[in-house]
Amino acid sequence: MRANGIAITMVVVQVLALLAGAASAQTTAPTRDDIVGKLNHFEQAAEVDLPAMKQQVMERAKTRIKNDPGPVNRPLIAPDLANLPAFNAQIQFDADTPIIQPASYQTVGRIADALVHSSLLPYTFLIVGHVESSAKTREANAILSQRRADAIRDVLVNTFKISTKRLHPIGLGEEQFLDRAKPTSAVNGQLQILTYAKVPEDAPAHPAAAPGPAAKKPAKKR
Repeated sequence: MRANGIAITMVVVQVLALLAGAASAQTTAPTRDDIVGKLNHFEQAAEVDLPAMKQQVMERAKTRIKNDPGPVNRPLIAPDLANLPAFNAQIQFDADTPIIQPASYQTVGRIADALVHSSLLPYTFLIVGHVESSAKTREANAILSQRRADAIRDVLVNTFKISTKRLHPIGLGEEQFLDRAKPTSAVNGQLQILTYAKVPEDAPAHPAAAPGPAAKKPAKKR
């Protein structure tokens, strides 16, 4: 009996070790090169009006549509985003807050490293917040997704000194699931970094002054 007990204990230990290894693999931060590889295939900017999209997300999330098809069949609010190079990050936040958990600090740091890579410096990026479907209202989830996108932008700007002009946060809430077939899946809580457009060229720091009136020639003496 004792031998059987020892054998069972060893099997349990091995199973727990395998589970721990799997959990560790899932939380391993991506490398900088992984992220760069996903984002450096930019071809052309999407036709997206960001201020209008933010307003549309909130308006649609607030509206109670009588014939709403439900989260599985709800129309995408910005289908053009699917054409942009994307990196999906599993960022852990405290429940129902935009507070980033320490386990995700390394991932955010790797994103920052990627954004200053020479091949990505010419571009601007969308930071897209998502949430999985939950008991919360669609409006509350839209607000939460925007706050989380803002939180990532703030860390990238304030801690890693990425130019704020290169980062555009937007929360899509429940209006554009990453996995429409499974609205409650944790996959829908992932945050996306999308290569959005080329960095606009700055105007000259000191524009050339307009030419003044031509100087009058002195009158000839007679």
